[in-house]
Amino acid sequence: MKKFLSLVAMALLFTTVTVAQEFEQDDNIVSLGIGLGGDFGSFDTTKSSPGLSLQYEKGIWNIGEQDVIGLGGYLGYKSYTYKTDDADYKWTYTIIGVRGAYHVNSLEVENLDAYGGLMLSYNILSFDGEGSYGSAMGLTAFIGGRWYFTDQWAAMAEIGYGVSYLTVGVSYKL
Repeated sequence: MKKFLSLVAMALLFTTVTVAQEFEQDDNIVSLGIGLGGDFGSFDTTKSSPGLSLQYEKGIWNIGEQDVIGLGGYLGYKSYTYKTDDADYKWTYTIIGVRGAYHVNSLEVENLDAYGGLMLSYNILSFDGEGSYGSAMGLTAFIGGRWYFTDQWAAMAEIGYGVSYLTVGVSYKL
C-alpha cells in the first residue's frame, strides 16, 4: 500500500499539461471526495460505506513571490455495520476539521495545484445512535494536488489522513 501511495504522490507532482492553474490569494475552492483505506473500522465488518469528504479552502497569505497559504474546513463521514445472529451493530465516524495548506506554485507545473498541510480535527465516533464514545481531537498531515481540466474544475487526490488514507474526487473554484 505504501508503494502505491508513493506512486500516486509522484504522479501528482510530476504531471505536465498546457494551461497554468495556480492557487492564489483570495481563491475559494470546494472539493468533494471519496476515500480509500483507513484505520476506522479495523474490526471485522459485513458492510461499510465509502469514506466521503467535503472540503472548503480559501487562499489567505502569499508566501514569497509565488506560493500561498490556504485555510479551510473539512467534513468527513464513514460508517461500518457488523451483523451477528442476535443483533446488528453500527459505528459511524464523523470528522470535523480545520485545515491549513501550503500551495507550492513555484514548481511551475502547468494545470497542477500541489500542496501539503495539517488538519486539526474533532473525530466523533457514534455507536448505534447511542451517543458518542471514543471521540477525540486529532492532528493529521496530508499532501495532495488538483489537476485543472477547465478554469474552474479539477480532479483532486490527497494522501494523508482525514476519513481515509487516499481521497480522490473533484474540486470547483468559486
